[in-house]
Amino acid sequence: MKPHTIFLSSVLWCGVAGCWAGAQTDPFQRTAPAQSLPNLRAAGGPSSPAEAPRPAATAAPAATPKAPAATEATFGNPRTSSDGSQTRVVFDLTPGVSYTLNPTFGGLRLDVKGARVMPAVTTRLGASVSEYRAGNSSVTLFTPFPLSLTDGWRASEATLASGSRVLILEFGPTLSGGASASLKALVRTATTPATPALALTATPPVPKALAEQLPPGDAIAPANRAALPSPPALPGHDPNKPSALAGRVSPGASAGTALGAPRVGKNPGLTRIVLDLPPGTTYRLIPGGVGLRVELTGVTAAALSAQNVSPEVRGWRYEPSANGVTVTLLTGTPLTERSGWRALLVPPLEGSTLSRLAIDLSPALANLTPLTPREKVVAAVPATPVSRGTALLALSTSLVQPRVVIDAGHGGKDPGAVGSVVEKQVTLDVALRVRDLLRAAGVDVVLTRDSDRELHPTKSTDLDLRAGVGRAAGTQLFVSIHVNAMDASTALRGYGIETWWNGNHPLSSSLAGLLQQHMVEATGAYSRGLRSNRSLAVLRESRIPAALVEIGYASHPVDGLNLKDTNYLDRVALGIAQGIRAALVGGVSASGRVGGN
Repeated sequence: MKPHTIFLSSVLWCGVAGCWAGAQTDPFQRTAPAQSLPNLRAAGGPSSPAEAPRPAATAAPAATPKAPAATEATFGNPRTSSDGSQTRVVFDLTPGVSYTLNPTFGGLRLDVKGARVMPAVTTRLGASVSEYRAGNSSVTLFTPFPLSLTDGWRASEATLASGSRVLILEFGPTLSGGASASLKALVRTATTPATPALALTATPPVPKALAEQLPPGDAIAPANRAALPSPPALPGHDPNKPSALAGRVSPGASAGTALGAPRVGKNPGLTRIVLDLPPGTTYRLIPGGVGLRVELTGVTAAALSAQNVSPEVRGWRYEPSANGVTVTLLTGTPLTERSGWRALLVPPLEGSTLSRLAIDLSPALANLTPLTPREKVVAAVPATPVSRGTALLALSTSLVQPRVVIDAGHGGKDPGAVGSVVEKQVTLDVALRVRDLLRAAGVDVVLTRDSDRELHPTKSTDLDLRAGVGRAAGTQLFVSIHVNAMDASTALRGYGIETWWNGNHPLSSSLAGLLQQHMVEATGAYSRGLRSNRSLAVLRESRIPAALVEIGYASHPVDGLNLKDTNYLDRVALGIAQGIRAALVGGVSASGRVGGN
């Protein structure tokens, strides 16, 4: 909303697939493809010279390298195609190659034997594959939604006319089937079939600007044995009805291996906690109002704790139990099943048996899972019967669609807030999505602008003209869409959604409340609540119920990524549209009541 530029050279992230899966390496990977070796330390590379790859000799005689044997089998270099939200990935299978399929809540991992895996790191193979990573005898295809045994993916083999064999993998948020009947024996998964998977977005690699701040050891937080206050029971959790994300790290027996202290990576606006888990460890992640509980079996640990770890993590605690360890991560803000956290199980590095459970915590982490086609629908809004004639005799009655004005803030020469995004672009994008949702529901939507332009070069006149669009006869509601920002020195304090209202109309506060409620429910974003301000001209000059929504902060390193993610913008638009519908059918409008429930 604020028309100033935010410079965040060290924290602005760019990427694809919701800006989470950027073209950078995973900060917990200590090796990298050959083409990325110069950036190895920035991505969390070897912590000692002995671990680092040796540089190539600079004075080697002109000895011709031995060519690989003609019979050497390789695996990788897939062919890809997309159809809407579905992505197909095809691998050639050379004779003698074998593999297993490992669906997780972060994507699908293939463990390959009998062939050399071609090292590669590629971003966005399609709408449903946010990253491709290959090397060390495994291939991982990251997806922006969780995979269960049967949902989110399909796998099959086929023989081409040439006689060669191929593996066909398909990914999509609405796909189901999993491995074909002939491949089911190849599935090795950590997912418990009886446990419903949460619709979580997998944690992607941290972009370079952040990876540089994650040292190789991920900055182990000092343990503090002082007891943390006992947290209340996580709301909504019934141990007899599992709702947590659960699984097993990998086949094998951990034999009660001792769990080390968590490793902590601190980044602007986000903290990453890493637990090193041995084979055979089972885990359950349970989000709640006071933080995240991680229940581990197959490991042991001392009763350790630490306090004031970071702005996002108030503390962590290990509580030994008869079967293992309960790890509690206390946060300053509540978590939901789909917001406030991300989690990813990273497979062991070559030469290690420890998998890494990486958990990102930030109150600005919103729900970035894609909406299903069924969810992208707003229920119909009844038309209003209008009688024409005298007060004593109604000559005719007609039905009129309720009219709503949607104002995309700023435009043209006025960019608004500039940070991770440009406000004028995002507000127009969301306004167009809201328009489409409401028109399909039977609402007459009028936009103050439908392109990159201002209504008048003078700001005060521009604001008056925007409010004036809502003065047309029959207009019921006015909603202005904006993006927030804070100065660089205080950028980390600003994140989440808030809604403003003015005393211009008795029902403006009710409209604001409905918009805030539905936006937060749809996005899982941090709620900054309702605000009242008499100086906002676009509201002050309106004569009907009016509200101004701030859908996120362009200046915040995490919230800025939300605003770059099309799934988040879909959810914001849906929340605004649902809030407007609730107002119309509930009588929160200029005419008092437009339709029935």
